[in-house]
Amino acid sequence: MGKVFNEILPEHAAFIKKQHLFFVATAPLNPQGHVNVSPKGLHALHLLSPTEVVYLDLTGSGNETSAHLQENNRITFMFCSFDKVPNILRLYGSGQTILPSHKTYKDYSQYFEMPIGVRQFIYSKIHRVQTSCGYGVPLFDFVADRNTLNQWAVNKGNTLHQYQQEKNLISIDGLPTALNLNHGK
Repeated sequence: MGKVFNEILPEHAAFIKKQHLFFVATAPLNPQGHVNVSPKGLHALHLLSPTEVVYLDLTGSGNETSAHLQENNRITFMFCSFDKVPNILRLYGSGQTILPSHKTYKDYSQYFEMPIGVRQFIYSKIHRVQTSCGYGVPLFDFVADRNTLNQWAVNKGNTLHQYQQEKNLISIDGLPTALNLNHGK
């Protein structure tokens, strides 16, 4: 059965650090808006404290998480065990987009290899940690991280910033992202 905690316990931290994949979910306030769930990998998450996490957000085809956080700051992380011991762990929190111009950006960058495609960090203050059985999650074997996104960013070269300006300023529901709000600064 699931259990609820006020913070990330050492056993939760150990479980999180073993995962090659996690999911981030956000949603706009508008009930007709689109709920966004994004898979994340590439060692992109760092536990700052029992109630704080940050992840490295790479340039992609959209920027829904940032837009939703600008509007309402709600965020959920989900980690699933795909090996022999079933487990699901969710972190519920409030989030914030951290752009390169933010005073804490450099502090967070020390925790990650900084590939060319870095767009921003997503910082979250966690207020609820919940476990559940994971009995329905299938078994999978990890083969390797993909290098495709990193290579795509390398190939974009000097046009990566232009791509972000074209694709990452407005959510699919028309909400501004942090990049949009910082546009021109």
